[in-house]
Amino acid sequence: MSQSPFVSRPTPVTNATHAQRPSGMPIHKYGAYEAVEIPDRTWPERRITEAPRWLSTDLRDGNQALIDPMSPARKREMFDLLVRLGYKEIEVGFPSSGETDFAFVRSIIEEGAIPDDVTISVLTQAREDLIERTVESLVGAKRATVHLYNATAPTFRRVVFRGSKDDIKQIAVDGTRLVMEYAEKLLGPETAFGYQYSPEIFTDTELDFALEVCEAVCDVWQPGPGREIILNLPATVERSTPSTHADRFEWMSRHLTRREHVCLSVHPHNDRGTAVAAAELAIMAGADRIEGCLFGQGERTGNVDLVTLGMNLFSQGVDPQIDFSQIDEIRRTSEYCNQMEVHPRHPYAGDLVYTAFSGSHQDAIKKGFDAMEADAAARGKTVDDIEWAVPYLPIDPKDVGRSYEAVIRVNSQSGKGGIAYVLKNDHKLDLPRRMQIEFSRIIQAKTDAEGGEVTPAAIWSVFQDEYLPNPENAWGRVQLRSGQSTSDTDGTDTLRVEAVVDGADTVLTGSGNGPISAFFDALQSIGVDARLLDYQEHTMSEGASAQAASYIECAIDGRVLWGIGIDANTTRASLKAVISAVNRAAR
Repeated sequence: MSQSPFVSRPTPVTNATHAQRPSGMPIHKYGAYEAVEIPDRTWPERRITEAPRWLSTDLRDGNQALIDPMSPARKREMFDLLVRLGYKEIEVGFPSSGETDFAFVRSIIEEGAIPDDVTISVLTQAREDLIERTVESLVGAKRATVHLYNATAPTFRRVVFRGSKDDIKQIAVDGTRLVMEYAEKLLGPETAFGYQYSPEIFTDTELDFALEVCEAVCDVWQPGPGREIILNLPATVERSTPSTHADRFEWMSRHLTRREHVCLSVHPHNDRGTAVAAAELAIMAGADRIEGCLFGQGERTGNVDLVTLGMNLFSQGVDPQIDFSQIDEIRRTSEYCNQMEVHPRHPYAGDLVYTAFSGSHQDAIKKGFDAMEADAAARGKTVDDIEWAVPYLPIDPKDVGRSYEAVIRVNSQSGKGGIAYVLKNDHKLDLPRRMQIEFSRIIQAKTDAEGGEVTPAAIWSVFQDEYLPNPENAWGRVQLRSGQSTSDTDGTDTLRVEAVVDGADTVLTGSGNGPISAFFDALQSIGVDARLLDYQEHTMSEGASAQAASYIECAIDGRVLWGIGIDANTTRASLKAVISAVNRAAR
């Protein structure tokens, strides 16, 4: 049949429909980042298979970025947390910046708070009086590193210092020499002393000049066997894509002449929002160590997030060598020390990161948990002994100390899967699919009427009110008191039930090819026409005292309704399920 010429047809979408328009923003003010020529770059083919060295700079870089810098008590709390987590290199302050930082460094040394296998690091600028004060703060420490930096980037050379490349390089060389002299003068043999140098801002500095300055510093320090130097290449302001950042690290790693004695350290900031990726790609490109802060604390958009980096490794089966198993405690301590909240959607640690509100997500998660249990049982193992594979959950929340209670939360966007998950996880009730659909409509009506989130406690309250009459919540025509079933030789069951019907004590009797069929027959005497459509049951726990849950789908007086019964006796649970459906039909 030909289509009428008067039928309207939708207008086809073309590429022109989606063409972006100029923003009108002053893009002429900003230049593109400089690419690095490495035709044979190797980092794209590499994978991270072991944890890098970590340095936490929460107590220095993170602390100096706070509106309200940490008090001595909060600094000590943060230091103790970092030690408990397993960080072996911790930047503890900027001692020459003031008495507060100097006193803190002295306190953890004098009070014996630093484990023997932990190296503390302190930052200084390249001025003699500041270097002397910095080294002085370390007297008596077992393992300590002085971290010296100076600005090498063109804008700093031109605007701030108004010096030539040679002038800037000389500052780095002279500063290194002064650090060595004061360490020799002030520190005793009990201190294992190390040195770190940063050309600031590495991401803005010409690569050949950054290399030249680092080589000049190495000429003074003379790294060799047993005498490492840490060269930290900071992205103090993130300028480029993570791939270009990686190219810069591979170029430096290839061109350093004493590479085997250099710890190449990466210090990303998050100005472009890609600090984590920049750090990971830098490790693939040859970096040995990552400097950052818990939860990305730091100036402006923050330092790279050590929690996300470590948990990214964990989620790929690589031991981060940092213990994140109690992530909520870590977050609470960090929030106390920094007086700043961790965002509820922060990776791995936010309140909502393992939570699903969407119905399709909830359904997939529930099925994933069910499949994990079935796979583990089939292999004769526990769920913890097989590979994690649950949709939408990159890791098992239990591995970081989270319970499953908040994995699925119900609101107006939720569906049957989420509600069924709550009932199974919290109350061991594994609802049949059609019963899930029925009950989800009841909850949906509640969320549509009231808005907001429905808590697990509220879901359970609604479920009890809808399906589970009890002495505390008695409703419906029929309340069961006792029942007795006998079977004849011909397979017919006779059932005698003592019940309260419409408020009066009543004895119901019936017969059929099983207790449920016999009960339907008995209900005819009180005017209830019921027919069995589906029946399912399961135990709710193990052991002799385990209870059973029975689910009955009935056609009652032309309506299709589900009922549920819970009892240690499976027959009694089935009768309760029938009564649940019958009572619902009479409401």
